[in-house]
Amino acid sequence: MGSQENIIWDEEAGEVTVLGKEHHHRTAQTLSASLLRKMSDPELVNKVRFRVLKNFVANLQEVIFGTKLFVLFPAIPAAIVAESYSIGRPWIFALSLLGLTLLAERISFVTEQISFYTGPTVGGLLNATCGNATELIIALLAIHQGKIDVLKYSLYGSVLSNLLLVLGSSLLCGGLANLYEEQKYDRKQADVNSLLLILGLICHVLPLMFKYAIKPDSDLVQGSILQFSRASSIVMLIAYVAYLVFQLKTHRQLFEAQEEDEGNKDSEEKPVIGISSGLLWLIGMTITIALLSEYIVSTIEDASNSWGISVSFISIILLPIVGNAAEHAGSVIFAFKNKLDISLGVSLGSATQISMFVIPLCVIVGWIMGISVDLDFGLLQTGSLAFAILLTALTLQDGTSHYLKGVVLCLAYIVVAACFFVQKLPSSNHIANGNLEVPHHLQA
Repeated sequence: MGSQENIIWDEEAGEVTVLGKEHHHRTAQTLSASLLRKMSDPELVNKVRFRVLKNFVANLQEVIFGTKLFVLFPAIPAAIVAESYSIGRPWIFALSLLGLTLLAERISFVTEQISFYTGPTVGGLLNATCGNATELIIALLAIHQGKIDVLKYSLYGSVLSNLLLVLGSSLLCGGLANLYEEQKYDRKQADVNSLLLILGLICHVLPLMFKYAIKPDSDLVQGSILQFSRASSIVMLIAYVAYLVFQLKTHRQLFEAQEEDEGNKDSEEKPVIGISSGLLWLIGMTITIALLSEYIVSTIEDASNSWGISVSFISIILLPIVGNAAEHAGSVIFAFKNKLDISLGVSLGSATQISMFVIPLCVIVGWIMGISVDLDFGLLQTGSLAFAILLTALTLQDGTSHYLKGVVLCLAYIVVAACFFVQKLPSSNHIANGNLEVPHHLQA
């Protein structure tokens, strides 16, 4: 890998100054999202005379208009207007979901720009932390509103989507595009992520086994499960910190192998916005994501009743697919280009981050807020997650890929989606600690 230039942006002059050489680390998520960006038009910026206005137009062009998903931008103000004037809660949910699709890709761009100035370690940590900012904010708002079912379903769905849908569609499309060429990838990165996913699965299975090993009708049992979940969450966060040190420091070369083909392009890349502008955009986008996420969490049941689709299906299937559509599309495009290491970095990296960072963090935050959030996701969710992790590990065991592997993973995701589609969940009142309570009219 080549080194990356250490660059400072002059806000007044609007110029980039090269100070020296320093490696710039990019994650698979930022590489994937970069495929959806558009080149800016310098002639438009040069027509502006005043420096302050010139910098503002330049930033606006790069951050707002610098993506192929700009067509979704009107959904953000439309969602705010719909909420302000109470124009149908299902419409608020749909518009907010579309707005999050754009913001999820743009926040990846902004964090990458900031990482040019912070150095490789801090930049990599920032990218790793903000990689699933949308899921984290939705989860924290669900805790605040006491909708633990939405929290568990959305996070479980994100892991499932990355393992089966994103990885499966990438292997399928990559195999078809390179039908007569064997696709290979580095097994070491996949093995590291698989180990962490299995560790997270153990922390989910044990509370479930504990509940069924002892009669679950006792409040003492539920208290023990909650205490065990909190202790396990601390262990999972420690494992995630060790994973970050492993990825960003001690064994960085395992995760940089995916960028070899992009080396010449990345070594010439320069930041297009300043550090202060990047921080302001990051704060603004985070606030906007929090606002739209609050709309989603508060209107999801209304959308479920209006559309005739269960809350479980919307949370597990629709939210992850639409919310991360930009990142997922980038993963498939890289698979088309026979760069499976980046595709695996997107799917497995996101699944690992949610499983080992977002989920245990939500348990700890709930603990601090006095809200009971445990790692018992229910028998159906935990069982299907175990099969998904097992199927993914078996798929990636030989370091080669073909389209049939993608077909199997995609079909597995369809089967799981069909399962939750027929699982009717009229409202959150029928959910208790992750278990489905069967309504009286459905009882035989």
